Amino acid sequence: MPDQSETTTGRYLVLLEGGSVAAGAREMSRVAGITATATVESVTAGQWGASDGVIFHDLGIALVDADPDQASALARAVDRPGPIAVVEPERVVRAIAAPATEDTGAGGAAVVDESAFTWGLQAVGAPLSTASGAGVRIAVLDTGFTTDHPDFAGRTVLTHSFVEGETAEDAHGHGTHCAGSAAGPREPASGGPGYGVAHEAELYAGKVLANSGLGADGGILAGIAWAVANGCAVVSMSLGAAVRPGTPHSQVFEQAAQRALARNTLIVAAAGNESRRPDVVAPVGHPANCPSILSVGAIDERRATAPFSCGSVDTTGQVDDVAGPGVNVYSSWNGRTPGTRHKRTQGTSMATPHVAGVAALLAQRHGARGWELWARLMQSGHRLGLPSTDVGAGLVQACP
Repeated sequence: MPDQSETTTGRYLVLLEGGSVAAGAREMSRVAGITATATVESVTAGQWGASDGVIFHDLGIALVDADPDQASALARAVDRPGPIAVVEPERVVRAIAAPATEDTGAGGAAVVDESAFTWGLQAVGAPLSTASGAGVRIAVLDTGFTTDHPDFAGRTVLTHSFVEGETAEDAHGHGTHCAGSAAGPREPASGGPGYGVAHEAELYAGKVLANSGLGADGGILAGIAWAVANGCAVVSMSLGAAVRPGTPHSQVFEQAAQRALARNTLIVAAAGNESRRPDVVAPVGHPANCPSILSVGAIDERRATAPFSCGSVDTTGQVDDVAGPGVNVYSSWNGRTPGTRHKRTQGTSMATPHVAGVAALLAQRHGARGWELWARLMQSGHRLGLPSTDVGAGLVQACP
């Protein structure tokens, strides 16, 4: 697992032209002496065996170990006709959460009545929808999931760890919180307000971030491949890395998102929490800045842009596509005793699973998948009188 001070891991992502796995594997071997094993899903770095990397078959993307000479050989191959289209360093990513501040009220009492449902559910209109998410699969790629949480008793939650040396159990809390917002209960076993948008959706929890909250691009891609292979309609990713203004988006992740959409899987990702509004507005981070990944900004209970929420800062940057509730959000946590099994926190991380949950409701209601589901989410947006660079089409709605 990479150190928190690092921005790349020393490994490389290789995009294969047209998803040509067999030709790509042969070309990497020929030009750089790299042996990569093709897989459908579920491989971590520790399971490569004698090979130098792995190819995520459904995405047509390889993750490889390469010394400087091999990396240079791969880079040169990009400029020649052949199956190697793009080579990028693998980035370090982390769970996206914002620190609590007095002006946002995180950790305190909600501004609205939450006796029945959280303010987030009320804001997106989830309790008014006749849909429940039943029959729709949501993948939450994060720090894992607390499988014995009492609020999920009787629910089947499929889990898988893509982190070497760690099970899918969530020792961090971030993943359990996001899973709760996306698909938690409307009537929690331990009392309190209902907090799950798509409360009857089929939940897939992929651990792509370690218990420290850190991970890497390869784990995310493995999780996406797993979600696609399992027919998930929505992938919720409350993770990423900050970028500088003008930084181009990842071509590898853009192609992964396009190929997922072609398989009817929509990827929804947090825009990032690096802004310090009103003085500093930071650009949408990686991988949410990819055009084919639905980026999510955060609003507070008063329908104002959250001060930490990233947005567009230049003409080359990606804007937020939609917004979701991201301040003072109540949901499940990984505590083991009463009083610690729920928590209020904030971030575009919290907004993202709300959007993913609404996507599941719309998917069930309209039978929409892929680009059609993207379009319905955008059309559902409630205009807030805020700049589109901050909230895109607006606050998503379960009953547009």
